[in-house]
Amino acid sequence: MTRGQRRLSAVATAAIVVGLSAACGGTNTTPPAGDGTASASAGTDAGAQLSGQVKVDGSSTVAPLTSAAYEFFAEEQPKVNVTVATSGTGGGFEKFCNGETDISDASRPIKDEEKAACESKGIKYAELTVATDALTVVVNKENTWATCLTTDQLKKMWEPGAEGKITTWKQVDPKFPDEPLKLFGPGTDSGTFDYFTDEINGEEGASRKDYSPSEDDNVTVQGVEGTKGGLGYFGYTYFEENASKLKAVQVDSGKGCVTPSKETAQDGTYTPLARPLFIYPSVAAAKRPEVAGFLDYYVANIEKIVTDAKYIPLNAEQESKLKTDLQTLKSQAG
Repeated sequence: MTRGQRRLSAVATAAIVVGLSAACGGTNTTPPAGDGTASASAGTDAGAQLSGQVKVDGSSTVAPLTSAAYEFFAEEQPKVNVTVATSGTGGGFEKFCNGETDISDASRPIKDEEKAACESKGIKYAELTVATDALTVVVNKENTWATCLTTDQLKKMWEPGAEGKITTWKQVDPKFPDEPLKLFGPGTDSGTFDYFTDEINGEEGASRKDYSPSEDDNVTVQGVEGTKGGLGYFGYTYFEENASKLKAVQVDSGKGCVTPSKETAQDGTYTPLARPLFIYPSVAAAKRPEVAGFLDYYVANIEKIVTDAKYIPLNAEQESKLKTDLQTLKSQAG
């Protein structure tokens, strides 16, 4: 089993706590070369040994990325324990704005009502873009007909009016077989659900309800894998980890069929399902050396972390902005 597969399996438990002894192997390595922030933290010297707890919750799409950051960070800071839970982007923000977590993983930007909830509790935060995602539509390996789907066809499957009516592939397109259509996808607390429904159905949260929802993307993988007429969607990294079990569908938004990939997400041709991924650290948490140290490492080593976790890296401009945004947060934290 690969590092990524182990990580995704851990995410499926809805709370990842990477064992310190396994993560660090009893060693303390030299910080990697970077912009000088790799092991620095607020109020501590670079290379100082830190201790404490960092609580993260939120998007199941972003969780493997944050867990990868922790695996590397633990090699240098074995006394810092980072827990990464997956209650969905919405569920994560609820806890974050209630002061229960230090960092919120998110697969969409924070909503106005979530901003208001944070403000009411005095929770100040920063929005850090850490990677790019190509939200991927997947079908069963035995599906030989749906190699490319238009955004109109996806809407025909998923819009609220399809509930109880669009139940076979043939109803989606007369050229398709009369195979039962079985849909799998994220639950309503998921930022992936919010993003997909907004881009495909034209309204955030607008979706048929007669599908199999789960905040655990591995449940969607299993559902589509076990159903010939199955279709689902989730983040690109989950497809990468399960490419031997599923087929990715090309998406046509009006300019031809485009395959989800690192290149098409970065160059903007994979529309409308390419999206940024975020972490939201609180200013109060960033005052603590263990949180600041973890954030410093995360940002200073973002390309290595993103590549290891099989996400789509930021471009040079985005990475520069990420570092600037972190410095702004640290200034606010004092």
